Amino acid sequence: MDTIVAIASPPGVGAVSLIRLSGREAHALMRQATGKVLPEVRRASLRRIYDGEGLVLDEGVVTTFEGPRSFTGEDVVEFTGHGGVAVTGAVLGRFVELGARPAGPGEFSERAFLNGRMDLTQAEAIMDLIGAQTRLALRSASEQLQGRLGQRCEEIRAALLGTTAHLEAYIDFPEEDIDPEVGAALTEQLRTQKGEMEMLLATADQGRLIREGVRTVIYGEPNVGKSSLLNRLLGYRRAIVNEQEGTTRDVIEEVISLRGIPLRLIDTAGVREAGDGIEKEGIDLTHDQVERADLILHVRDLTRKGRKELPLPKDVPVLPIFNKVDLVGEAEGPAEGVVLSALTGENFEVLEEEILKILSLDEGSWGQQSVAVNARHQACLQRSVSGLNAALRSLEDGEGPELVAVSLHEALNAIGDISGTVDTEEILGEIFGSFCIGK
Repeated sequence: MDTIVAIASPPGVGAVSLIRLSGREAHALMRQATGKVLPEVRRASLRRIYDGEGLVLDEGVVTTFEGPRSFTGEDVVEFTGHGGVAVTGAVLGRFVELGARPAGPGEFSERAFLNGRMDLTQAEAIMDLIGAQTRLALRSASEQLQGRLGQRCEEIRAALLGTTAHLEAYIDFPEEDIDPEVGAALTEQLRTQKGEMEMLLATADQGRLIREGVRTVIYGEPNVGKSSLLNRLLGYRRAIVNEQEGTTRDVIEEVISLRGIPLRLIDTAGVREAGDGIEKEGIDLTHDQVERADLILHVRDLTRKGRKELPLPKDVPVLPIFNKVDLVGEAEGPAEGVVLSALTGENFEVLEEEILKILSLDEGSWGQQSVAVNARHQACLQRSVSGLNAALRSLEDGEGPELVAVSLHEALNAIGDISGTVDTEEILGEIFGSFCIGK
């Protein structure tokens, strides 16, 4: 492969910047740019970068790595210099001038995968790690980066491969009298492997919530305290609070970490008969958000008599919240839901407990589910389960082992796509195209 170069630190002004080269000519290009012998492998040394006319562009630290014991599996060299936009761009331009090619998004990680330094699940975990906003998201990405998900998928694939090989040996060499295990024993093996896949599939929804956040819609009539609840959960004033009804007319969205769980809090307009076109549009947005919610915090006012029943979707968890307990003294609220005060913060610890109980996502109960599949893994597992279901139907219907083997190969290919055992250009483009440049 050709030698690639990129700025691996965030854009903008900072204390330091990092420029990374990888490829066959990486060490040679750094020698040309510095005019000196490189430091020993994995040793850092002070060097100057010169332009084509011998003028100093920057001074910083050079560190070399030798393939295959590097991140990409190739020769790698890194230059840590001053973090200005102009100086970093000038150093990058010097390496391009010497023959390096600017790296594309995720190209360093892609080379690490192609050179066997990591599987696809670990490569995906890099971006999850960078984008993690909570402890739980960080934990999930870290365990996936260590190869836990890839290992589980490979264990399932290895067992399935053994079953398939045994079946094909019977097809190819029936005279050897190899036990085909087409009967009850084979069926049991396939059901076991299918069960392992379904256990991973069960983590898909939780994985989405951990990576993207729980869409938590704050819903209710006007002036029940929805915006006050948002401000209290955020810990600062984000939404305008006013006694006049209809103050909130647009959707306000913010992310918080609730004991390690990312919540995408969505404050919505109060639901009532709209007074004008703008308010009606805001209420329409409210209904749209409710339909897409993962959790609804249905806020009501304890001081109001004859509370109006608002429409709620049947397939979304709803937590009733009765606000303004500070205005009704010690009076008991309804048996269901959480009674609190968004103004004083009374009973907010109860609210947190109830949210975690509904989501079943607290760090203590996450346990063995600390690695959760993403949308791509989910699609691969679903295809693999579909192949196993087809194989099981063939066995139940007494069809020939050849048809069973075809279905098993479909299942094998699908689960192999998860870790990249069976890779395609389309999969690689989809994954690494979403990476930042320099990673």
